[in-house]
Amino acid sequence: MKKSSASKETAASEKAVTGKKAVAGKKTAAKKAEGKKTAATKTPEKGTAATKAAAGKTVAKKAAAGRTSAKKAAAGKTVAKKAAPLKRQAPAKKPAVAPKKATAAVKGVAPAKTVAPTSPSGESRTALVRRARRIDRELAEVYPYAHPELDFENPFQLVVATVLSAQTTDLRVNQTTPALFAKYPTPEDLAAAVPEEVEEILRPTGFFRAKTKSVIGLSKALTEDFGGEVPGRLEDLVKLPGVGRKTAFVVLGNAFGRPGITVDTHFQRLVRRWRWTEETDPDKIEAAVGALFPKSDWTDLSHHVIWHGRRICHARKPACGACPIAPLCPAYGEGETDPEKAKKLLKYEKGGFPGQRLKPPRAYLDAGGKAALPLGAG
Repeated sequence: MKKSSASKETAASEKAVTGKKAVAGKKTAAKKAEGKKTAATKTPEKGTAATKAAAGKTVAKKAAAGRTSAKKAAAGKTVAKKAAPLKRQAPAKKPAVAPKKATAAVKGVAPAKTVAPTSPSGESRTALVRRARRIDRELAEVYPYAHPELDFENPFQLVVATVLSAQTTDLRVNQTTPALFAKYPTPEDLAAAVPEEVEEILRPTGFFRAKTKSVIGLSKALTEDFGGEVPGRLEDLVKLPGVGRKTAFVVLGNAFGRPGITVDTHFQRLVRRWRWTEETDPDKIEAAVGALFPKSDWTDLSHHVIWHGRRICHARKPACGACPIAPLCPAYGEGETDPEKAKKLLKYEKGGFPGQRLKPPRAYLDAGGKAALPLGAG
């Protein structure tokens, strides 16, 4: 019995020891598990830092790669620019060159002599004088019958007609003055006229009220200050109402035979095209051009230039292809250079049309010119 009890105690003791060992083992296992958890917890922190570092390196590599790509792209663009073919530039427009001889197909236009085109760039004074006088000589051959294109029989009629020609054509004045001079033949008659009656006669010329005031005023001045006679001096003429230097020179040159330059719109346009002067003021143009010619040539020069401006060298469409002085003109090419097309731009006798005078000189008619028609006849 005692043995059995001892055995039982021994077995119990063993069981207790075994149980303690088991419990201790479990605690040890638990501690190890906790250690592993702690290690696991710490490991992600290290992993996160490593991941961040790796990510940072990746970003840096990408940035470097981006910079490299940008450099390559820039280099590629540079190469592309170098390699790109140059755009073809439009060929520069060649300036029109005046023909050596102007067309002789135009009736009444004398062919110009063979002259090398002259460039006014850096042109000396002597060269300018020679070129200007050469142009005038050529025009004298083309218009040997050039004359004032206002109908008149005496100085009084010429001064009145010239005043009326402002802002209208000589043709319209020539169609209007016959009725005016038939009713008021002398300065005394016109000075005593009723303004309203004169206005009705002058209505076709435009600005008829102002023109009526001028012609009646100058008629009174002629009657009161000059004994009914038109004075033959520039300083006296410009004192008359409506009379300026241009009108005065027309009267002096064509009624008294005293040389003068008539600077009208045609004259101004052409002398600038020919580069005789760069001036725009009429008085300065008169002085500049007058210095290029002998005084004795002034009146005929005015006719030549004005006639050429009215017939060939128009303001908007100059007929360059039919111009007899094309080789001498710096502005050649501003207008139509085709001879056939240019021929259609000619006016008056050069184009086969009537002139501006109802009673033109015989020389004009002999050269093929035609008289203008009276007002209302055409």
